[in-house]
Amino acid sequence: MNALLLLQSGAGNLAAYLAAHVLLCLVPAFFIAGALSALVPKESITRLLGRHAPKYLSYPAAAAAGSVLAVCSCTIVPLFAGIYKKGAGLGPAITFLFFAPAGNILALSYTGVAIGPDIAFARLFLSLAFGIGIGMIMALIFSRSDEAHDQGEDVAFAGRGKMRGAALLLLLALAGLLLAGTLKLDVLNRSWASLTLPISGTYAIQAWLDALVPSDPTRGKEGLSIQGVILIGLLGAIGLAAWLGLDRRTDPDNPWMQALLALVIVTLSVAATRWVPGPSGLTIELPGRLGAVALLLAAAAWLGLRKLDSYERQEWLWESWRFVKQIFPLLVVGVFVVGVLRELIQPEWIQALAGANTVIANMTGVLFGVFMYFPTLVEVPIANMFLDLGMHRGPLLAYLMADPELSLQSILMITAVIGRARTWTYVAWVAVFSTLAGLIYGSWVDGAGLAGIALMLAAFLAALSGVLWLVARSNHRHPIPLPPR
Repeated sequence: MNALLLLQSGAGNLAAYLAAHVLLCLVPAFFIAGALSALVPKESITRLLGRHAPKYLSYPAAAAAGSVLAVCSCTIVPLFAGIYKKGAGLGPAITFLFFAPAGNILALSYTGVAIGPDIAFARLFLSLAFGIGIGMIMALIFSRSDEAHDQGEDVAFAGRGKMRGAALLLLLALAGLLLAGTLKLDVLNRSWASLTLPISGTYAIQAWLDALVPSDPTRGKEGLSIQGVILIGLLGAIGLAAWLGLDRRTDPDNPWMQALLALVIVTLSVAATRWVPGPSGLTIELPGRLGAVALLLAAAAWLGLRKLDSYERQEWLWESWRFVKQIFPLLVVGVFVVGVLRELIQPEWIQALAGANTVIANMTGVLFGVFMYFPTLVEVPIANMFLDLGMHRGPLLAYLMADPELSLQSILMITAVIGRARTWTYVAWVAVFSTLAGLIYGSWVDGAGLAGIALMLAAFLAALSGVLWLVARSNHRHPIPLPPR
């Protein structure tokens, strides 16, 4: 295959992703992660999600927090990093990381409408059970290092036991901003007004962009719009202002930091509109989402500028920038590589590899989830395409379980947060459980009796219990030494 075509596919995938998904999802997520790290006392997190919190409280709370966030795996990683750094146990943090992209309300509703309520229910039940299960398994396997993390993180904040009201309100405003940017409600999507800029040649510009970054909805290629180009330019300006302002920690209110906040407000406001090229110019539609985003941006800006002192504001913005520097470059690399791989993988392979409910077929569904990653909700029409090409419903569920969790870019980003050993252990368990989910559901679709399915599940659980017993025994023999008092 032509190397230039592969390069175009990777660059086009990256450009389309940045324009379509990063701004209203990932930008608020980074600010939330920074606020969690800088403004929330460690005790506020550990009381609910800490490794010593009751399991009947921490794991359901982690899943419940994820269920309301209609975000993809890339957006959830900064939030995961924020709560983990602030003292959440590895187990509850992993449950939050797993359940939010696959089991959120919006993804389940769309799955039920587009593919069928049976798939939606299976996705909900298995995502919840496996998310909690994988979290508990990871907490057991890495109990010693988790204890060390619990003792070592945020020692400077150990004396702060109560969150300030301003910090809580800021977090709520940022969470509302994230939801306003992602929820697909009619009141948010509907255009309430519009204005037309008398700019000639917009059709020609859009045609050139379509040729540069082709759109193909059947393969998840979203293309690039005029608005997308402008948003990418604004995103670059945000990065430049952050680099010049936030790396200079001696002056918390320097002009570059003020420019950064202004650019964020402008960029998210532009992202909340819709730009439509037309014969009389460029029409800018003003949906309800713009009003919600503007209101919440104003609330967050007022709280940050008026209710936080200079030090708190500096720490919040600097922690947000630290997460960006740690995670965002890996996101860029991952999205580019996925674009290249997507061009290499042919949809026709699906029927040959995943047309029956076998172990290989379900593992193929998991692999497609890794190398043909699509943002949340986009994977549902792609799953419909897989069905039309002959994929069995068992491997289809394996794909829907793995796609939100195991994208290449999210694996790279998670590695930056918890390290290679824990990341690849998590990846292995997600792959195993996703394959098992497909096999169980596929067997039921093929008419297998409940007794046979129960026997298969019991054999797996017995083997798993034996392995975990050996791990627990090893951890008990080699407890982590406590630090000197």
